[in-house]
Amino acid sequence: MNIAEYSIQKRYVTWFFTVFLIIGGVFAYKGLGKLEDPAFTIKTAVVTTAYPGATPKEVEEEVTEVIERAAQQMGQVDKVRSLSQEGVSLVYVDIKDTYTAKDLPQIWDELRRKINDVQEHLPPGTSRSLVNDDYGDVYGVYFALTGEGYSYRELEDFADYLRRELLLVPGVASVEVTGIQKEAIYVEISRTKLSQLGISMGELFQVLKAQNFVVPSGKVRAGAEYIRITPTGEFSSVEQVGALLLASSSRVLIRLDDIATVTRNYIEPTRAIMRYNGSPAVGIGISNVEGGNVIAMGEAIKKRLKELEPQTPIGMNLGLIYYQSDTVQKAINNFLLNLLEALSIVIAILLIFMGFRSGMLIGGVLLLTIFATFIAMKLVRIDLHSISLGALIVALGMLVDNAIVVADGLLVRIQSGEDRISSAVGVVTQTQWPLLGATFIAVIAFAPIGLSPDSTGEFCQSLFQVVGISLIISWVLAVTVTPVAGVRFLKTSAKAEIPYDTKLYRVYRRFLKACIRKRKVTILVMVCLLGSALIGFTFVDQSFFPSSSSPLFTVEFWRPRGAYIEETQREVEKVEAFILKQPETVSVASYVGQGALRFILTYTPSDSSDSYGHLIVEAKDLKSAESLRRKLGNFMNIEMPDIDPRVRSFSKGTGGGAKIQARFTGDDPRVLRRLGEEAFYMMRNAPDSMNIRSDWGERVKVIRPVLDEVRTRQAGLTRQDVASALEMSFSGIQAGLYRERDKLLPIIARLPKADRARLGALPEVEVWSPLMRKYIALTQITKSIDTIAEDPVIYRRNRMRTFSVECDSRSGKTGLLFARIKPELENISLPLGYSLSRGGEYESSQKAQGGLVGMIPIAFLAMVAILVVLFNGFKQPIMILLCLPLSIIGVTAGLLLFHKSFDFMALLGFLSLAGMLIKNAIVLIDQIDLEIREGKEGFSAIVDSAMSRARPVLMAAITTVLGMIPLYFDILFSALAVTIMFGLAFATVLTLIIVPVLYSVFLKIPVFKDENVR
Repeated sequence: MNIAEYSIQKRYVTWFFTVFLIIGGVFAYKGLGKLEDPAFTIKTAVVTTAYPGATPKEVEEEVTEVIERAAQQMGQVDKVRSLSQEGVSLVYVDIKDTYTAKDLPQIWDELRRKINDVQEHLPPGTSRSLVNDDYGDVYGVYFALTGEGYSYRELEDFADYLRRELLLVPGVASVEVTGIQKEAIYVEISRTKLSQLGISMGELFQVLKAQNFVVPSGKVRAGAEYIRITPTGEFSSVEQVGALLLASSSRVLIRLDDIATVTRNYIEPTRAIMRYNGSPAVGIGISNVEGGNVIAMGEAIKKRLKELEPQTPIGMNLGLIYYQSDTVQKAINNFLLNLLEALSIVIAILLIFMGFRSGMLIGGVLLLTIFATFIAMKLVRIDLHSISLGALIVALGMLVDNAIVVADGLLVRIQSGEDRISSAVGVVTQTQWPLLGATFIAVIAFAPIGLSPDSTGEFCQSLFQVVGISLIISWVLAVTVTPVAGVRFLKTSAKAEIPYDTKLYRVYRRFLKACIRKRKVTILVMVCLLGSALIGFTFVDQSFFPSSSSPLFTVEFWRPRGAYIEETQREVEKVEAFILKQPETVSVASYVGQGALRFILTYTPSDSSDSYGHLIVEAKDLKSAESLRRKLGNFMNIEMPDIDPRVRSFSKGTGGGAKIQARFTGDDPRVLRRLGEEAFYMMRNAPDSMNIRSDWGERVKVIRPVLDEVRTRQAGLTRQDVASALEMSFSGIQAGLYRERDKLLPIIARLPKADRARLGALPEVEVWSPLMRKYIALTQITKSIDTIAEDPVIYRRNRMRTFSVECDSRSGKTGLLFARIKPELENISLPLGYSLSRGGEYESSQKAQGGLVGMIPIAFLAMVAILVVLFNGFKQPIMILLCLPLSIIGVTAGLLLFHKSFDFMALLGFLSLAGMLIKNAIVLIDQIDLEIREGKEGFSAIVDSAMSRARPVLMAAITTVLGMIPLYFDILFSALAVTIMFGLAFATVLTLIIVPVLYSVFLKIPVFKDENVR
């Protein structure tokens, strides 16, 4: 008893499970997690180490080198990147792709141990290194809190209140508040007054530090009690700081506010600034728990914020920068619409070409397959997002293949007058194993996608999972539900009919015979078409992932390194004002000194710098965003020619960052700069290039007092004494801490504004001499005061200095621009010990393709093994494999015709074509073999088999091709849709010709001129 016979006999059980799948599928769909795009793990941690006062070179050699060496001892590390700048070291530790998200917590623990072990090898003055393993966290709900007339402190207090409340919302993992302006207690005191009173700065610092220092005061026993002792005297207000008593050299007690101005203010210069629609703002980012429902969390946050409205101070507003749940809901709705459109197209085609009853039967099995797939997705925790829903659309045409073969065979037998039950049993018996083998091959064609170990493979993994699950389910339903439904609903013909006796079949029969007779000419024509396609493919643009269709885009620019942050702020405000005047603008969030929180997985802000300006702009729609970007580019080129702007859309997939990047690695910064300048001018002169910049930037000025060692020692001074005096004279120096509940405010001593605001005051800086007990001028202990230039930052990659130059393509055709620039870059003469490597999109694409290429041989061998098992021979597998390149003909034609790039998704589509074509070829060759085994003459068997399998093969191809139409309008899947539509269309038509021709060649089938084939 075979599967079909059992299903027919137990038809009530079959119908029960059918109803169960429908109901279960509806409930499973409602319970699926929902995302815009699938998440992928950013396997990077950042190690931050502060080294105040150190130059970038000192930071590199004394701190960064030690941290990098410790991190590279770990076998899990892929590469180590670092940034050394004035006073701080940032080391990025990237983990190998072979490690999954589950492995990372243990890896980060080991990294912390390694970093902790080398702390004793860091120089004095460095802070303890901090390992941030939350670098990849995404804050999918992002607000800007503004309030006209409110101070930053008041905005921060309300933001803290919101954080406490929102952390209690179901689904919320963390709430981050950014853009906070830190406060300090400033003590502005004239050095002249201190000199007159005989008070040194060190004595002042000691009193300020000791007065508010928390120290144990002991405990005393009082009978049966043991009581803690706590003296008063700590600062509880700014006024108490001013009331602090100092002793002059004559032992007279003086209040601090009698000789100094004590104020509470924001730290100057500010470290980072955030604005929203032209107003000062504080950012509030909210992240979702892992595996949580983004839409449910978004609705819960909205509800809680609505409840908190009565507690919101009048005038404070939460501006929306990004709300992932709304975006996800819109994206899911669009994809569901695409799925329904594709489903309608497929069912309509079935109804037209298969007849009403057969079309409804196959359409019903297709819907049942989708419901069953939803159940499986729920069980294995696959969320609904662009890739999983796109996978369902990609698979739609293939999902009906098995049902079409069974239903078509059943229909032909019934129309020939055969009994319905015996027809069903006979068709399933004949086709079930070839169809299973073909289904497995179709699944294996997607396997390299799902098994690729890098982040791109992780991003696209659900494409393989959903296609694989749905195809296996489609086979099960084809050999169980389809025969049961066919026996029940397909109509028995009143009289036996001669199949394949229509005009279309007769034309195909005559053409096929002619091709078999002229087999050499036919093969030559195919070879010529294939050669032309390969040549044409060289004109197809190559890229990685397309830009997003979101109306959001970013604006970044860099003023010359060493710029004052308030000057950068003025430039940001200028750009901001222009954007807000444009009718296309919805909102603009501005940042000075640093970027935003990671609110989208593909978004990574640049490294912090006082010269860095960043804006996130939301337009009304995609068309408005494109218009606004053009206007903004023209405005910045004309009005702000001295800055380095970069206007970019967000990327889909795992893309992001520069499209083209040249990295020069070596030891000497001067040589690296020279090589980088050559690459910079090459990129600037290339047509279609834009957003050209280097990561090191310009060298910056440094004022360097040259100490006279003899006179310095004679005055009893050290380099530290001089540095402290200079810091006190200009920036101010921390002298203590002011405690206020959960906040610690630094007490900063500095000179009055009039004394510290001018560069000319530098020679007049006075340093306290402990030997002379008086202040002496800086000029008394220096030989000269020089101005030199130094590198403001030093980037390294795997412990080697690396200078990068990057650019984008203005037209979006990155592959063509890279093809123009690559030969020129490779012609740059590199000194011994220096190397050039490519980064940006090229590197990401190569890495992703490398992950695929590593899996392709395994998948290919598995396909060949299944083919050999199915046919118990080698000739048939060779015939099938020779047909695979034919898809390139259609792929090339489609991409050139529709001006699409061959991006990573197109590559996935191209790989999946192999499974589709092999599946069609298996069905055809298996039928030829069957008819020859039954005794039919070879030529007749080939032609008759081609006739009998033409409709299932064409129907499968047509449903797949036309079902792809909705995906063409999706920016992520557009190139994939074109690849599959044209590749499959051309290859299917050619397969119906080439497979029979190759069969006649390989098996040396003689051709009869007067054969009479039905």
